[in-house]
Amino acid sequence: MLDKLRNIFQVPELKRRILFTLSLFVVYRLGEHLPTPGVNASVLAGAFAKATNQGGGLFGLYDLFVGGAFSRATIFALGIMPYISSSIILQLLGAVVPHFEKLRKEGEEGQKKLTQITRYGTVLISIIQSYAYSVFLINLNVSTPGIVPDTGPLFVFSTIITQTTGTIFVMWLGEKITEHGIGNGISLIIFINIIGRVPNTIMTAWDSFRGGSLSLFTILFVLTLMVLVIAAVVLMTQAVRKIPVQYAKRIVGRRMYGGANTHIPLRVNSAGVIPIIFASSVMILPATVAGFVKPESPLAAMGQWLNPMGPIYNVMYGIIIIFFTYFYTAVVLNPNDLAENMRKYGGFVPGIRPGRKTAEYIDKVLTRITLPGAVFLATVAVVPDLIIGMTNVPFLGFGGTSVLIVVGVALDTLQQVESHLLMRHYEGFVKGGRIRGRQRM
Repeated sequence: MLDKLRNIFQVPELKRRILFTLSLFVVYRLGEHLPTPGVNASVLAGAFAKATNQGGGLFGLYDLFVGGAFSRATIFALGIMPYISSSIILQLLGAVVPHFEKLRKEGEEGQKKLTQITRYGTVLISIIQSYAYSVFLINLNVSTPGIVPDTGPLFVFSTIITQTTGTIFVMWLGEKITEHGIGNGISLIIFINIIGRVPNTIMTAWDSFRGGSLSLFTILFVLTLMVLVIAAVVLMTQAVRKIPVQYAKRIVGRRMYGGANTHIPLRVNSAGVIPIIFASSVMILPATVAGFVKPESPLAAMGQWLNPMGPIYNVMYGIIIIFFTYFYTAVVLNPNDLAENMRKYGGFVPGIRPGRKTAEYIDKVLTRITLPGAVFLATVAVVPDLIIGMTNVPFLGFGGTSVLIVVGVALDTLQQVESHLLMRHYEGFVKGGRIRGRQRM
């Protein structure tokens, strides 16, 4: 393994990409500690912990995705979540509005326009959420004076400007990581936020163990649960359903083409961790709405109803994950396009007529294998959190949602690193030359 890790830094381009990604991680982590003007962070920490314990579980989940910046009121308090919300809205519109569907099919130029629209949407959502955040801080100041010394309009305006600018900068960092670094920048930012909370979580568990409130058996149970969840996530991420494809022989000039037997690898979980991220972003929206109102308002009770450790939240969360799994799979895999490309090059599925029948067959197979993948994602995201909620273990950073995102993003990034190594004739990370289940197309 050490030799394989050393190979990474023997490839100049790969070395440059990894160092570039790590340098932007450092910039991001530094920004997570720059305070928002007009907020007393030390007083806020205790008030936020109290509000979370009283039912503001969604704020705790949001804080997890932004690496604790929300509870510290830093300039990156909103993190990358407004960008994700904007992406969700745009993809949903793409399924119902012909104009966005047309842009998606226009190739690179259409993608540039969609990216620009997503950026505008991010700014708009950031303004709304930053205003809600300022109201949330002012409401906390009522119960815990000293959080915001001056609650006037100037504080609201400065918070909107600071948080919106911070979100735009985080979005820029994510895009630069994707373009010049390694892996998907947006996913890696969430990844580094979750990983950044692990040391504090371990220390909290250790203090609870030393204090006698946490038994050794409970710690071993949670660690065993983590290992099982990680193994299951890796297994389902790599699982594929192979559809056999044959290519007819063709004579072009004096050469013969085709006649090969291959297959189409349809992944059981084609959507990866995207449904988890999307569903989490949607479930956090009620907390944003609750931030607009005063604590005595009925809308403020949504934070109590939708506690991440409660049954109502988890049922809704599981349903939304299943929906987004099917939705995103339909976005990234079009059976009609696959069937048409096969027909152009003389390919066919044995026993299935080319064209429309092939598209219907691929769609039927894809629908069937996506169901266990979607149910698996929902189960892994929900069950560990419920168990941890029942045992009252302070392992929020190790919940099912966190593990799914961390493992999924790590596998995708590892795949990109391995691709760079194999392209330059270096051995990959695992025996056999490539990650099992990752098929070359």
